[in-house]
Amino acid sequence: MIKKEELNLVTEWDKTFPKSEKVDHSKVTFVNRYGITLAADMYVPKNGTGKLPAIAVSGPFGAVKEQCSGLYAQTMAERGFLTIAFDPSFTGESGGVPRYMASPDINTEDFMAAVDFLSLNDKVDPDRIGIIGICGWGGMALNTAALDTRIKATVASTMYDMTRVNANGYFDSEDSEEARFEKKKAMCAQRLEDLKNGEYKLGGGVVDPLPEDAPFFVKDYYDYYKTDRGYHPRSLNSNGGWNVIGCESFMNQPILKYSNEIRNAVLIIHGEKAHSCYFGKDAYTNMVKDSKYADNKELMIIPEATHTDLYDGGDKDYIPFDKLENFFDEYLK
Repeated sequence: MIKKEELNLVTEWDKTFPKSEKVDHSKVTFVNRYGITLAADMYVPKNGTGKLPAIAVSGPFGAVKEQCSGLYAQTMAERGFLTIAFDPSFTGESGGVPRYMASPDINTEDFMAAVDFLSLNDKVDPDRIGIIGICGWGGMALNTAALDTRIKATVASTMYDMTRVNANGYFDSEDSEEARFEKKKAMCAQRLEDLKNGEYKLGGGVVDPLPEDAPFFVKDYYDYYKTDRGYHPRSLNSNGGWNVIGCESFMNQPILKYSNEIRNAVLIIHGEKAHSCYFGKDAYTNMVKDSKYADNKELMIIPEATHTDLYDGGDKDYIPFDKLENFFDEYLK
């Protein structure tokens, strides 16, 4: 018997973006194959009729559905899609204990469970389902698309490959056996400290106060997560961050290995000035290399845009929602 956890869901509107009058909003829950109950916001276009195309959205890594993913989901619902923005396992309003853990396997399953939920929804056409992954969940979305044949179209926006950044460091600056050994050694020691202390030590969210000599990408994160622009009390990045050992298993589980076997359509979107742009470019290159299915794959680089400009549009509405609408219209026919 598949049972849901009882989740304590917030009923008032507590998003970082204004509520749209063009869609109906409600809270929903569903269970993944590990028995973890996930919380989501569902957005349904008010003028929608018949069985609708649907999109599941998640990310960024360490964010909650009240931030970027909810904005994407609500906007796409305004454009005719039934959408859900969900909190991954162990975070936000979703279940899972201990809190603030991440897993390449479980988080991929979270996306698949979202597809399960949409496939069985009476308002959804199960043959027209897509997904959007933002930041670290962009990589998860590609991994899910390589596994879940029900997904007809996938968008990865301002994506990270979380396995690569954990194993190699930013900009591959720690890509050596020696550096990886030291990181693994430190996490193994932290495991024992956590057990002795009876609690998991947090790694810290976005640094605050912001050092004067902080790298540009740290300033970019601060400007989103630590200001009125994007702060949310349940967001890990806005507050105490993941557990120190929360991403341990990412060290040796590359998630994009079979991306060149994805048959259905994929659109990768990245900002030209994003520190993370190399993740998107390399993911696209690897996805089409030696692939029999390259014709429906696309890389879109947004001029001038930074990493977080694709979280909320920044100061110039950088998120290409018209492109997203056309992409999903084409491949969720």
